[in-house]
Order: sequence, then structure tokens, then C-alpha cells
Amino acid sequence: MPDITINDLEFSYSKDALILKDITIDISNPQLISIIGPNGVGKSTLIHCINRILSPTKGTVIVDGQAVEEYNIKDLAKKIGYVPYTSTDTFPMSVVDTILMGRNPHRKWKSLHQDLLVAKKVMEMMDITHLAMRPFNELSAGQHQRVMLARGLAQEPEILLLDEPTANLDIRHQMDVIRLLKQLAVRNGLMVIMISHDLNIAAKYSDNIIMMSKGQIYAVGKPIDVITAENVKKVYDVDSEVIVSDGRPFMIVKDFDFDPNEGGEMGAVENNGVFDDGPETSGDSPIQ
Repeated sequence: MPDITINDLEFSYSKDALILKDITIDISNPQLISIIGPNGVGKSTLIHCINRILSPTKGTVIVDGQAVEEYNIKDLAKKIGYVPYTSTDTFPMSVVDTILMGRNPHRKWKSLHQDLLVAKKVMEMMDITHLAMRPFNELSAGQHQRVMLARGLAQEPEILLLDEPTANLDIRHQMDVIRLLKQLAVRNGLMVIMISHDLNIAAKYSDNIIMMSKGQIYAVGKPIDVITAENVKKVYDVDSEVIVSDGRPFMIVKDFDFDPNEGGEMGAVENNGVFDDGPETSGDSPIQ
């Protein structure tokens, strides 16, 4: 079973500016975990310390009983996969070759056939088989994101770290990706840890949530215990109403200083060069 233990973790780029401080947490067993919090609180820095992209200023990160700095690069890559928010890859490599890069930790003599089978499987998962021979640098932002997810899955790690995996995806593909990650945790025994700025997506699908504030863990636990109006106010400085549906919290933002209907009659929609007030409606018909 995958296990991550973080003890007294601190990280800073300079002595005067701690990015992370007093991070102590134990994460075990296959599950989907979301890390949430405002911009700049250290969410990405935390996962970079977990996968050894960054070295902590203080404290330890232990994966399956061994400190991450004691793993060689290849063995650590078999344990932990990482999908960044964006990729700097700009060369015209095909999609299938980009995904095959995720197989590097498993490469052996004459292993290409198995690697291609894995690549085919993850492309089917991400619904990108039709893009296999397309140049990676010619894809749309959403297609690019799904290819990067496929590359991370092709790595076949025990722990998968993702930095905003649903960024650049429409709502349908957001749901597809999060459902897939949840299924991988349940069926394949994978620990999935993702950074998310969508509190409602995180609340609906996560097993546990880590809420961060000012470089520290503010709250951790089940979505219904972490995503509360009080916590959202203290961490995000946003007023909200949190309702519960099917045992999961759902946040509705309350902006008391703004009236969205102010000046409503002045609004207009341009339709074929003609401004009007939109289609006629009657009764309670929704706006189409």
C-alpha cells in the first residue's frame, strides 16, 4: 500500500521567506486527495518536495518507509508519477512518443512492445487515440493536458501527483478525468494527490482534502468536514453558503458588495449585427 509520511517540513528560497512551515502529515492507502487553498500558499511547492523536485530546507519526506533522497531517480519514478500544470515541451514529437516518455523508468531490452501496449491503453483511457500521430506542439490546451495525464499514467506509479489536472478542460472532460482518477484509486490501488482550485469538484470526488493557508496545513479530513463556510471565509476571505447534497458539500459564493442585476435593462446581446434583449421567454422558461 502506498504511504507518504511528512515530518516537520519547511521550505524556503531565502531565510526571510518561508514558503512551507511545520508541515506534518501521514497519507496512506489508495485514495483521491485534493490539496486546496488560495494562490501562493505553497501547494505546488509541497508536491515538489514530495517528488524531490525541490529539497526541503528542514524535515523529511518518507515514501513507503524510505526517505525520498535515498531513492535513485529511476526507482523514485516507479514510485511517484508527476503531471505538472504546464509543460515546456515544444518540440514536434508525436503524441504517442510523448506518452512513451513516461515508460522510461520501466524500459528494458526489447520492452518496446509492452510499452506500446501501455501507451495504447492510456490513450484509450484519455480518449486521445485519434491524436496518436499528431505533433504534440500542435495540440489545443485541452488536448495537451490530456496527453500529459496519459504520460503520467503510462509511468504506472504507485503515487500520482497532479498540479491542476483539469485546467484547460471543459466541464465534460473535467468530470471524465476526475472520475478516471477516482476509479484508478479504487480499482488499481493508486494514491492520487491533486492540486485543485475548484472546490466543488474537489468536494464531490475526493476521499480526503488538505486545505492550506499561508504555507501551512489549515485543515485536513473528509470534504464535508473541511469545506465549510467558516473555513472558506478564514482561508479565502470569501463569504459562502455550503449546502450538503448526497453527503458532499457544495459551495455557493456570496458577494454582498455586488449586484449582478444592476443595470439589467441596459444589457444587450448582439445577434447578426442587431442588438436586442435576447429571445422572448414566457413563464419560467430558462434562458437557452
